[in-house]
Amino acid sequence: MEVLLILLGLVVILSIWVASSYNKLIRLKNQVKNAWSQITVQLKRRHDLIPNLVQTVKEYMQHERETLESITKLRTQAMQTTGIEDKAKAENMLSQALGQFKVAVENYPNLKANENFLSLQEELRSTENKIAFARQNYNDQTLFYNNRIEMFPSNILANLFGFKQEPFFELENPEEAKPVNVKF
Repeated sequence: MEVLLILLGLVVILSIWVASSYNKLIRLKNQVKNAWSQITVQLKRRHDLIPNLVQTVKEYMQHERETLESITKLRTQAMQTTGIEDKAKAENMLSQALGQFKVAVENYPNLKANENFLSLQEELRSTENKIAFARQNYNDQTLFYNNRIEMFPSNILANLFGFKQEPFFELENPEEAKPVNVKF
């Protein structure tokens, strides 16, 4: 009888551990999904701002039409990509093009003084900061989740229930981490 009670106690403890660990894995997986959705919200905001920015700038920057067309094309590509790795690559290319655009703007003093442009530029700067924060948050949540999947003893349950690691949102080109060099 004592052995049966001990076995029953072990089964109850094991069941509680399994349920608790499983729920923690689900919570972490959902936090990763939420963090990714926050990135997509900010990327959508950026994608919505770009056409307004391009339209405002077009009348001033006739000579920079190629840069504007490149930004528009990259925006479209970024909006159409799916999957974290593909989305990260497309968004990194768009970020790089926007950096080149900021350098080109320096050649247009009248544009820099235009109230609409200044407002759009501030919105874009704010959005870029929010994207950076959302990416950082996503990577933090991904780290917590991936650690839980890999670490003993929760890795046993993760493998048993088919939890898979999530990719980090990383820069494709290390040059993108360097500050933009603006020359006057």
